[in-house]
Amino acid sequence: MKIQFKVLNLAVALIAVSISSASLAQAWPSKPIKLVVPYPPGGGTDAVVRLIAPKISAALGQPLVIENKGGANTIIGTDVVAKAAPDGYTFGVITDSHSINPNFQKLPYDSVQSFQPVSQLVFVPFALVTKAGSEITSVASLVKLAKSKPGKISYASLGEGSPHYLAMEWFRSLARVDINHIPYRGVGPALTDVIGGQVDLMFTGLSTAIPQVKGGKALALAVSSPKRQPSLTGIPTVAESGYPEFDFRTWYGIVAPAGTPADVVARMNQEIKKAIDSADVLERFEVLGVDAAVSTPQQFAEFMRQDARKYAQIIKATGAKGGN
Repeated sequence: MKIQFKVLNLAVALIAVSISSASLAQAWPSKPIKLVVPYPPGGGTDAVVRLIAPKISAALGQPLVIENKGGANTIIGTDVVAKAAPDGYTFGVITDSHSINPNFQKLPYDSVQSFQPVSQLVFVPFALVTKAGSEITSVASLVKLAKSKPGKISYASLGEGSPHYLAMEWFRSLARVDINHIPYRGVGPALTDVIGGQVDLMFTGLSTAIPQVKGGKALALAVSSPKRQPSLTGIPTVAESGYPEFDFRTWYGIVAPAGTPADVVARMNQEIKKAIDSADVLERFEVLGVDAAVSTPQQFAEFMRQDARKYAQIIKATGAKGGN
């Protein structure tokens, strides 16, 4: 009898948990949801998120409030998400910096265990650009010039450990050239100096490269994605320019604090997918120079694991450094 009673109690408890979970899913969301973006307003990440946020808000019937918390190469904003209550009312944007940061410093959170992946959003290809009228007119001419003048060609980045820096360090390693690194605090100042000829080159996101290239101020030598980009017609990839293993794209995704209910995560994933799959968003993505990459939570978790391994290998192979 005691065993039967215990089994009955266990069954009742499981039913209660199931009902509680179902009630949460039905009630959620009952108030505004916070989405933490770990960058200041106005950047590429912010632009993508603010494009899809209104659609998600409309579908959920609650405001999706974007909270910009920049600093420390995304660590400050990401830490806010890691330490938030897992109740479905805090989500956060992460980027490839999430994969890079653990290689260079001790973090106030576990980059895997502290989060529940929700969905990847986009891939962001880079363009390798120089000033219009430069003697460097292709990847081949860049490599030839760099080998004839070791250490004399310079490139801009957002500092050691940044994706812009790692992209060029990986290219330098593959091409076996010595190119001098000049760090900057932002894409704007760096690209301005490339266009002005103070620095020779830089890898930068398509959204910042396209207006300068189409405006005749910059020349795109190649794109970093495995396929050519329709927004930069005729520009080859780094891979087809002689370095087939080169595939370097930043990415954005959304996570929740670990322990966020699975039903809530599934609903948010569903609404993200609907928002990104809409025709007007996809059209705008092409203008911004980003590629849609919506995924399931499981696919995003696996992608993050692979991305972390990739960056660890690049950092080891190139001897790249972290910090600014």
